[in-house]
Amino acid sequence: MELFLVSFGALFSIMNPLGTVPVFVGLSQDHTKKERAVIAFWTALDVLAILLLSFFVGKYILSFFGISLDALKIAGGLIIASSGFALLTGKFREHKGMGKQRKGVADDIASRNSISLTPLAIPMLAGPGTISLLITYNQEYVLISEISIIVGAMLFTAFTIYLILKSSHYIVRALGASGINALSRIIGFIVIAIGVEYIIIAVKSIFRL
Repeated sequence: MELFLVSFGALFSIMNPLGTVPVFVGLSQDHTKKERAVIAFWTALDVLAILLLSFFVGKYILSFFGISLDALKIAGGLIIASSGFALLTGKFREHKGMGKQRKGVADDIASRNSISLTPLAIPMLAGPGTISLLITYNQEYVLISEISIIVGAMLFTAFTIYLILKSSHYIVRALGASGINALSRIIGFIVIAIGVEYIIIAVKSIFRL
């Protein structure tokens, strides 16, 4: 249960689906309630596919490029911490590459059937920090029981993302922009701590502290 909670907490904090809610609302405002539910479902499914690929295939990418686990932890920690700073300073969209492209994406909606894969799943939810975290998990947890728990955490995270996006219009009405912004900043602080922790673990491992 502890590994499940840690894995879910880390994934949820780094992906920050609550921070994606305003973007989802803006991009789906011309869709019906049923269409928004379908987009939320496919977004969660796309995110789950990316998580599973990162977890199970990521180690082979590391091996191919000769990247050590400690190097990955430091690089991933920096990426995760930078995501946290972006949340803390209210610049999450720009950090995810949505700042200058948002208008173009909005104009492009009319010519596309779905926005689930881009920009929602990538880069808004499953970004480099998430991928780095899962590759690290794959290197650290090798027992079948541990892998099953982490996969379960991924499934639960994807289901949570679906529920949040499906209810996004209600969340915006209930919390308002200021409420979502406050939550994002709190989550940002947690994400920074996760990133710093990974860097500390890697440094201790390198110097055998």
